[in-house]
Amino acid sequence: MSNNPAPSGKPILVIGGGIAGITAAVEAAEFGSEVILVEKEAYLGGRVVRMNQYFPKLCPPTCGLEINNQRIRNNPRLKVHTLAEVVQVSGSRGDFHVTIKQNPRYVKGAVSRAHLDAVTSEVPDDFNYGQSTVKALHMPHDQAYPPLCVLHLDALTDAEKTALQAAEPKDVIDLSEEPRTFEVDIGAIILATGWRPYDANNLDLLGYAENADVITNVEMERLASKGGPTSGKILRPSDGAEPTRVAFVQCAGSRDTNHNLYCSAVCCMGSLKQARYVRARLPDAQITIFYIDIRPIGRHEEFYYDLVKDDHVTFVKGKVARVAANGSALALTAEDTIGGQLLQQDFDLVVLATGVVPNNVDSPIPGLKAESDHYGFVVNPAERSGVYAVGCAVRPAEVSRSVKDATAAALRAIQDVRR
Repeated sequence: MSNNPAPSGKPILVIGGGIAGITAAVEAAEFGSEVILVEKEAYLGGRVVRMNQYFPKLCPPTCGLEINNQRIRNNPRLKVHTLAEVVQVSGSRGDFHVTIKQNPRYVKGAVSRAHLDAVTSEVPDDFNYGQSTVKALHMPHDQAYPPLCVLHLDALTDAEKTALQAAEPKDVIDLSEEPRTFEVDIGAIILATGWRPYDANNLDLLGYAENADVITNVEMERLASKGGPTSGKILRPSDGAEPTRVAFVQCAGSRDTNHNLYCSAVCCMGSLKQARYVRARLPDAQITIFYIDIRPIGRHEEFYYDLVKDDHVTFVKGKVARVAANGSALALTAEDTIGGQLLQQDFDLVVLATGVVPNNVDSPIPGLKAESDHYGFVVNPAERSGVYAVGCAVRPAEVSRSVKDATAAALRAIQDVRR
């Protein structure tokens, strides 16, 4: 007789389909557990899939996500629900009862050219953080999983709806689809709800809302990406010109009593990486990085020191006080704490390194017993609770740390459903 306890038969629920959630889901499923992965967006990949490159190796996110997508496709124990959200949780470790809301996609399979031609209305492209527009019927991005188009029903005219319904094959589009809810019994929950950038509209003095050429770090990732709004060319949003003077403003809304008190840890490495984007695409451009402290993650000091030696890159230790329009340029005012002077310089493009905000800070899942700190990050209890938060749900974290978190949580969840 085996000493191992029999499996409970209940699946593991993973909430969030970013890199942490995908990792947890595939690891648990490949070990033999049934897994349900719930993601609110129309595709998996979270913030990572919108990045241009990872640091420090500077490879595209498809390097890891393509392999994980294949692992998902090949594992019948893993069920993926996109455009879905958990709306209620009850119960405890080993015996949760969960209600999931499935929002309509309206698209049931591969669309034809006739379907695509039927739609001319455009909507802001959320994948590019609204920096471009896209047709109301479109594929979210080239590597989207599941490989299905998204349809923005509210943006369609009556004529477009009629043309879509008449297009062949007719069983691909269902405009009558309604939201539905279903319930599942769950053995353990992995909370991989991820993050969003701090809202730069709150940074009045840094000019984000007033100046098109003040952008955020996540927008810069899309600007540098071949699938982005400029096909990978780093151009000023206001006039499409190549910037010759680029400023990176660290701690935009972070380590600030008026905004977020904490350091998001990953922002420095992100800006160092983006400075390399500019160096590669615009070799004559001059780059200035304004910082409080430069904090490379772990063993990545060389990633920083390589740029220190670059005569096209200047580091200024000091807080940026204001960014304002100055004709076609942007006038930046900052304190140089080492030089002991107030700097006023003009730039063509300013990139704000906004920090990491946990997604669950203002939208906790009803009934889910997960304690948060005063910043909104989940605090994993020392004892087993059946609920395990990972990645940026716990603290600001880069990809490698999020993957390690997810693997550890998958092992804990497997033990819960097999106890």
